[in-house]
Amino acid sequence: MSHQTLAPQAQGPAAPDDWHLRLFEKSLLKQAKLAEIAGLIGKVADGQAWLDLGGDNGVISYHLRHLGGTWHSADLDEKSVASIRRLVGERVHQLQGARLPFEDGMFDGVVVIDMLEHVQDDAQLIAECHRVLKPAARLIVNVPHMKKRAILRPIRRLLGLTDARHGHVRPGYTESELFDLLKNGFDVQEARTYSRFFVESLDTLIQLVARRMNRGQDPGRKGNVIDEQDFRKMKKAFRWYSWLYPVFQFAAGMDALLGFTKGYSLIMRARRRPWRPRRTPVLSDGRSIAEAALGGKIGSAAPF
Repeated sequence: MSHQTLAPQAQGPAAPDDWHLRLFEKSLLKQAKLAEIAGLIGKVADGQAWLDLGGDNGVISYHLRHLGGTWHSADLDEKSVASIRRLVGERVHQLQGARLPFEDGMFDGVVVIDMLEHVQDDAQLIAECHRVLKPAARLIVNVPHMKKRAILRPIRRLLGLTDARHGHVRPGYTESELFDLLKNGFDVQEARTYSRFFVESLDTLIQLVARRMNRGQDPGRKGNVIDEQDFRKMKKAFRWYSWLYPVFQFAAGMDALLGFTKGYSLIMRARRRPWRPRRTPVLSDGRSIAEAALGGKIGSAAPF
């Protein structure tokens, strides 16, 4: 069954000093996320249509549109949609659950950015991505990575930075779980993790400051998404953070020393194929083929 594309409200482009972009310039995690996603996409050919789902406050959507082609953006949370629309202007859509308001076979690629963990029926969202993609088109999925003995998770819970506070219906995915979610309609071509201890520690500090400044405010479906009003409240803190940013950059550079560990974010690239339910084969020790190929039980990593 096909769906009509929603008509977005067109607005002007963002100014060079837009608050979204100023925040992005000082967010090591968002910069790493964009680099990983853009690296898997490569150059988008003229005439191609792409969709990004879950572009947070819009800054990822903004930068993806500079890769070429025609982009649509969509998100679950009304506040997020308004923020994205303010930054990128046209072709921004509000989602109602896992259903995508687009025609069958409309897109050459879909990028799902930290959205699966917010959707109750994640399998339906993947099926919808399959429906709106052209044959052999690409799907890129970015999710929080669930790794065992990750010391930042209990620290975040103690600080009140819970999954519920972030609007998560599940904390994230292991490589094996994400493979299983994609296996019926996609061939996974590449999977890797990124964002290790130091970058994530810095992001935890930023989240804590934002939470305290927004105390008493109910988180939306995507958690506490920062908008322009929030940024104005945080201007003094942002100024201090900007002065200290070179120090944070140096500290985050130490993540390169932890290349032997798994990261806190997981990204996969897959190619669409005809939908065909299939079982995941397992070895005699209970590991999946994907786990064996990656050299060990997926999800087990050093406790950083």
